[in-house]
Amino acid sequence: MSDVLLPGIAATRVATPRLVQSVLHPEGTQPAGPGEAVLFVHGNVSSSLFWQPTLLALADTGPVRPLAVDLRGFGDTDPLPVDARRGVRDWADDVAALVDTLGLARVHLVGWSMGAGVVLQYLLDAPERVASIALVAPVSPYGFGGTAGTEGRRLSEDGAGSGAGAANPAFVAALAAGDTTADTPASPRSVLRAFYVAPGALPLDPQLEDVHVAAMLSTRTGEDHYPGDAAPSATWPGTAPGQRGVLNTLAPTVFDVSGIAGLPHKPPVLWVRGDADAIVSDTSLFDLAHLGSLGAVPGWPGPEVCPPQPMVTQTRALLDCYAAGGGSYRELVLPGVGHSPHVERPQEFVVALLEHLDAAR
Repeated sequence: MSDVLLPGIAATRVATPRLVQSVLHPEGTQPAGPGEAVLFVHGNVSSSLFWQPTLLALADTGPVRPLAVDLRGFGDTDPLPVDARRGVRDWADDVAALVDTLGLARVHLVGWSMGAGVVLQYLLDAPERVASIALVAPVSPYGFGGTAGTEGRRLSEDGAGSGAGAANPAFVAALAAGDTTADTPASPRSVLRAFYVAPGALPLDPQLEDVHVAAMLSTRTGEDHYPGDAAPSATWPGTAPGQRGVLNTLAPTVFDVSGIAGLPHKPPVLWVRGDADAIVSDTSLFDLAHLGSLGAVPGWPGPEVCPPQPMVTQTRALLDCYAAGGGSYRELVLPGVGHSPHVERPQEFVVALLEHLDAAR
């Protein structure tokens, strides 16, 4: 990993009872031991490498020990298969095993996109172990695709419109081939430029962009990994989630973290998002229902039958309930920012995160 680690960052492989997980941390610190720690969890088709500048910034400015983990099937963590019948619990249980192995009594958790779903599942399972939560461009609490309304009402019993069948086959093929070019719109580098960040909003440092592309290409592909297996459906758009692999973990048939609103212990939540996010949005360009409304997916049955998923609205509605039940949250919206606030506005992100961590102590 030496060619993708920034100066000042080290990687340690930590053996837990479940698997061996790769953890990034500032040089001169150890992942295990007493003291406050903040654990960063990456999103889909990425790895802990995306968090490196954030780790360095926190190491320079705060007393909290920053760590970033690779989820199974990504980065340098063991590529065990993902059982999508458990939602994101394979990953949440892996995080729990890591926290236990490192001897962290309580931990601050930061989750990006799919990783936000993982940390919310961890919060549901072990609220007393969580000191605070930061959600960065989080997936909806009801998963990705196939729901409507603020309450996450499922559009069909089988979760049609969500899961592995929604993946772009050309993108999957480019990942599997290790494509580092920007020669096609479906290459990881092109997707990074067009969707991970707001198009044209960020002149990425070429070296850092190469690191991000390497992180994306660390994604294992196939039915046990990304995107997973798919099932046919009699309901538009004709595909339903399968039982294996990454995208099926976020199907509304298996994923619902809205139970955080009823927890007796509610750590403070920071929600950071960009107003130009094309991935997690009320008009997501990765939501088949929204694409159908644009005419990009044929046969769309209309807004009464299959409305686009209001992802941001669903998150806000849940966090409002969380606050009404005794919790608290802060929403920070960054103008002109896409799906990666920590990459696009690193200084603003770190300032907001430090304020959040200070308030949680």
